[in-house]
Amino acid sequence: MTGWSAEAMWIAGTYFVPDSELKWQFVLAGGPGGQHVNKSSTAVRLSFDVAGSAALPEPVRLRLLDRLRGHLIAGCVVMVTEQGERSQLRNRRAAVARLERLLSSALITPKPRRPTRPGAGAVRRRLESKKHRAAVKRDRSGGFREERE
Repeated sequence: MTGWSAEAMWIAGTYFVPDSELKWQFVLAGGPGGQHVNKSSTAVRLSFDVAGSAALPEPVRLRLLDRLRGHLIAGCVVMVTEQGERSQLRNRRAAVARLERLLSSALITPKPRRPTRPGAGAVRRRLESKKHRAAVKRDRSGGFREERE
C-alpha cells in the first residue's frame, strides 16, 4: 500500500489526503494520570492546511474554507486536539477520525428548502383558535367595565 498510512485519511469516502499534508504536534496532556501524564507527550494536535492542499480539487477546498470558517486558524488551517486516551497512538487515531468527521460533515450539501403554504385545515383551525381566544378575553373584560359604571 504505497502512499497510505494509519494517519492518512479519506474525506467523505471520496477525497484522499496523504499523511504528508497532515502536521502533527505532540504535547503534554492535562488531567489525571500521575507521573505518566507529567512525563509523556501523549496529547495530539493535528492540523491540516485546507487552502494549501494539493490533494483536494479547487471547488472542494473553497467549500471547506467557506463551511469551516469558524474552525480555521489564520483563515486556512483546521486543527483538532485529542488528549482523552493515555496512549499517543490512540490519541493519533482519535484525532484523525475527528478531523475526518469534521471535514466530511463540511462537504455535505444541505437539502434545499422548498417554501410551502399551510393547508386549508391548518388555516381554519388557527382562525378558530384566535376567535375563541378573543371571545375569552372579551368576556373577561366586559364584566369589569359594567360593574365600574
